[in-house]
Amino acid sequence: MIQALLPGLLAHAINNNNRNNVALGNNFQFFKWIIFFLVLSGCVGCASVSREAQPRDAHDPYESFNRKAYRFTDEIDRRYLEPLADAYLAHAPEAVRRPISNFYLNLSYPSVALNSFLQGKVRQGFSDTLRFLINSTIGIFGLADMAGHMGFAENDEDFGQTLAVWGINTGSYTFIPVHGPSTQRDVFDIPFSFFTDGMFFLAYTLSGPALLPLVVLRVIDKRSKLAGPMKVRDQSALDPYLFVREAFLQQRAFLIHDGKLPATLYDQLFLDDPMMDMRDSSDNAAFPQEKKF
Repeated sequence: MIQALLPGLLAHAINNNNRNNVALGNNFQFFKWIIFFLVLSGCVGCASVSREAQPRDAHDPYESFNRKAYRFTDEIDRRYLEPLADAYLAHAPEAVRRPISNFYLNLSYPSVALNSFLQGKVRQGFSDTLRFLINSTIGIFGLADMAGHMGFAENDEDFGQTLAVWGINTGSYTFIPVHGPSTQRDVFDIPFSFFTDGMFFLAYTLSGPALLPLVVLRVIDKRSKLAGPMKVRDQSALDPYLFVREAFLQQRAFLIHDGKLPATLYDQLFLDDPMMDMRDSSDNAAFPQEKKF
């Protein structure tokens, strides 16, 4: 915009100088105008450097592809999943939604228990196993969280966290179409969670017409849990892609360290690029974690 105005402003200054080309002082004013516009033009040129010329985040080298995958996924979400989730939240009471969420959480809990053992958290692994057994029996297939009332804590473990405990680096950030944000390390959790999920074993006992509604309802239930964060993203994020990426990476660091982030992560808040240093510190943190017996 300013660059488009510069030629006209410079021509105006030259015309004024020609009309007042008598005194040396006017010539001096003319040269000051030229220097001013040259400096202004250079500043505008520096400010208008294309995004492609700017350095990319070292943890997101495939940002161009990731942004396209994000836009594609976001379009599907806004067209189909968000209306279904909003209708589900509007018409299904909490007394109905909670047992449904408990049921699907219990189906996926064998993966949590197995990853607890793989991370060396033996005591937590036994606790997670008992939680699954209690909710599957007394809790009527997980509809009621009876284990929670009995003091068995709910944990959140996955194979991506297990690989982090084993010392595998995060790798680059990857946005998987339809699936969502991930990293090169967390990608390995997708097949692991699939084959350890209770829904995988239900597929052998239920026919297609009975299994399909369970799968669709699971997707709607999962999307309804993201309704709040999605609204925060839409209302406050200047760049939704960056908002999702940084929120995801921070959450993963929190889960990997079981909420006990190293002090070095907090020290990075005063650096110029805190998120990059946070991810570096997360990767370089001491692993494996202390075993719990």
